[in-house]
Amino acid sequence: MMRALLAQRLRRDWVQLLLWLLGTAALAASSVSGVASAYGDEKDRVEVLAAVMANPVIMLFRGLPSGAGLDAFTLFLILPFLAMMAAFMSTFLAVRHTRAEEEQGRAELIGATPASRITPLLATMIHGTLANLVLTALVFVSFAGAGYDPFGCLVAGLASGAVGLCFLGVGLASAQLVHTSRAANSIAVWVLLITFLLAGIGNALGTPSGDLQRITSSWLAWLSPFGWAENSRPFADNLLWPLGLCVVAALALAAAALALQAGRDTGEALLHARPGRAWARETTFSTPITIVWRQSWGSLLGWAIGGLITGLLATSLGSVLDSLSTNIPAVQHLLDTLAGGGGLGQGMVVIFFMIVGLLAACAGVQTVCRARQDEVHGTAELMLSAPVDRVRWLTSYLLIAGVGIVYVAAAGLLGAVLGVLARGTDWSLAHDALVTAGGQALAAAVFVALTALLFVLVPRTTIPLGWTLVMLGILLGLFGALFQLPEWAVNLSPLVAAPTVVQDAVDARGLWWLVGVVVAGTAASLVLMRRRELAARG
Repeated sequence: MMRALLAQRLRRDWVQLLLWLLGTAALAASSVSGVASAYGDEKDRVEVLAAVMANPVIMLFRGLPSGAGLDAFTLFLILPFLAMMAAFMSTFLAVRHTRAEEEQGRAELIGATPASRITPLLATMIHGTLANLVLTALVFVSFAGAGYDPFGCLVAGLASGAVGLCFLGVGLASAQLVHTSRAANSIAVWVLLITFLLAGIGNALGTPSGDLQRITSSWLAWLSPFGWAENSRPFADNLLWPLGLCVVAALALAAAALALQAGRDTGEALLHARPGRAWARETTFSTPITIVWRQSWGSLLGWAIGGLITGLLATSLGSVLDSLSTNIPAVQHLLDTLAGGGGLGQGMVVIFFMIVGLLAACAGVQTVCRARQDEVHGTAELMLSAPVDRVRWLTSYLLIAGVGIVYVAAAGLLGAVLGVLARGTDWSLAHDALVTAGGQALAAAVFVALTALLFVLVPRTTIPLGWTLVMLGILLGLFGALFQLPEWAVNLSPLVAAPTVVQDAVDARGLWWLVGVVVAGTAASLVLMRRRELAARG
């Protein structure tokens, strides 16, 4: 029975797993060639690391500096994102074969066979473990093929796979907590984002070495699987014991998932769903937009809270990091040299509000993807049997997606203002936050318009391609320069092309083409929706 369940999972997942695995390997291989081309001179790498010490905000989006060697420097730039790819792959895999199976009714059918209650969960654990072992091997080959030290390549591969195993456990545990795969995925993704940020802040608050080439993480980084992976320091110290923490966490979460699975009924969850009201006002569900709002407000609130926290960090962390950096004379000299670029505070606002833009894009795309889920589940057909046409129905999702974007951006701006008030920092940062928040809201709207167009033209690809567009946007923004892509290619990311602040001026960047894409994409999706039939399975 176990063999049959494993074969069924591999048959269902082989395309998705192939994309995740090859994408991770390509990211690793591209980083090797990109770093060798851009930072082939050791003097350049030393200067970059010194600049990192002067601007610790960089470490929020990179790894842990462990030396100026080409191999160690490459891992500093890319390891957190290899681990993130493994984490996303593992959490989605875990939820897809547990909670989603129960939600669709397939778990009940499997339960009617001689398979025990635990066997499908064990099959998912083995399936996820095998996927992470393959990812480990591919990362190893990507670095070993460049002639890097074999043991360091092994540690790098194990670091990526160990984080994947840890988040496999997160996905399995979250699937036991809630009734829907959507909620389980949301919990797992929030854990991923929070722990990623913890590792980045923990590294930024760490202690630089005297030669400005290494940083000792603060205790905050040790609360995160990403921090454990980075502190294995591939190609420098090559420590394996921090990765053992990932394995221990994975085993603990898997054991918790097994215990919860054995003690609950199929379709139930540890957190009970809130019962519906016995009555409702007539206007509550009288229009499509009120129904979409009722379905979406909880998730939009979660994304807005994330925006609030991110905005708060944007203006409150700058002074903390600045004071830590200026305690080191060599770093102080570099800060004086780099001050012409707008300063650490403004850089913090710009970078953190790119995260706000990402959260806003996720909120909007998730809302549009909900239209596809309603179509597949058959609830859209019930809605359209009333006097509601298809254009009005899709418009409801687009309007709520727009509201979600505004909420997240406004929450980020509110957090930035609170950070300014708490720290008593320069009020110009609030102005920077306002401009950047508006630009990132526009960037998020681009992803919504394109996802809506996918929903109308190729409905089956709405969810995978919609989220892929978001992933490509952040990858181009973060790694385009590293891979030496031309400027026009980097600016294809709406998050990069969005209007922002540079010193005391507003840089409009790609304002007009972003507006054009939003208007054209939204209009085209609504016009084409007039002629599209429901495609429950297509």
